[in-house]
Amino acid sequence: MRRKPSSLCLPLLAVLLTAAADPKTALPPNEIVAMAQPGDWVDIAPDDLLVMTLTPASKGKPRRIVIQLMPAPFSAGWVDNIRLLARAHWYDGIAVVRVQDNYVVQWGDPHGEDAKKAKPLPPGLKMMTERDYVYPRSLPVDARLGTLLRPRNDVSHFAGFTEGFSFEGDGTPDSVRNWPVHCYGMVGVGRNLSPDTGTGAELYTVIGHAPRQLDRNIALAGRIIEGMEHLASLPRGTGEIGFYKTPQERTPIRSIRLASDLPAAEQPHVQYLDTGSDFFMRYADARANRRDPFFITPAGGADICNIPVPIRRKP
Repeated sequence: MRRKPSSLCLPLLAVLLTAAADPKTALPPNEIVAMAQPGDWVDIAPDDLLVMTLTPASKGKPRRIVIQLMPAPFSAGWVDNIRLLARAHWYDGIAVVRVQDNYVVQWGDPHGEDAKKAKPLPPGLKMMTERDYVYPRSLPVDARLGTLLRPRNDVSHFAGFTEGFSFEGDGTPDSVRNWPVHCYGMVGVGRNLSPDTGTGAELYTVIGHAPRQLDRNIALAGRIIEGMEHLASLPRGTGEIGFYKTPQERTPIRSIRLASDLPAAEQPHVQYLDTGSDFFMRYADARANRRDPFFITPAGGADICNIPVPIRRKP
């Protein structure tokens, strides 16, 4: 049972810190998030949200997925392309073409590899290079994360959060690289062999253990924040690497729209917990070191993918 959040603002942080030190009263992560104040939440702009509608499931049950697009400085060219494709209604009528267990769900034009049958792309798409997989400048990293995140055996390696998204990096003060990471629910851009980097016409989401070997090898453009169950529960493909063998196995996509292009009544209003707030740091510590009564031994740290940024509908 979730404890009722306190209505007192001033002593909240002190209460949390006291609870963290006492295993009998330590709070689990979800209860810490529930106590966050309205000012600790950040609105996600409608232009940064994609609404993907699949054909209805059995018995006509609607299937709607909400994707938050990646904020600057990461993947800007691909994100611009995705907005262009959505506004051109290019995604309408494509399909989920691949579901590989413990890996990814992928959607795109089923005829994309056939030049004669492929759906024509709209003009104005940007072409990115492999250099754009990383951001070659410093980003602020909260020092409080240093004791929570693994790996901690390499002083040149670091991890942090920016605009509600997680990233990693390495280097020295004179040469720094940062990149977003392939955690569960992240949305990436499908591509062919290098030097192709993809346009955004083919996308995928992670549905299994974080495939971190993909970091810096493929572009990430966002994350799924609602409706993941509609993709993660799809039948697995029986073809090579999870591709469906027949058109009948694919799940059609009715539409993908920017939330800002939908009628006001249909727009999702979503927030993320400010990753620079004290509440987020308490939440991150609770994820890395469970001290609430069920747990016996705190882990002493967590991979950054084990600290998902809390998302909620705006009250």
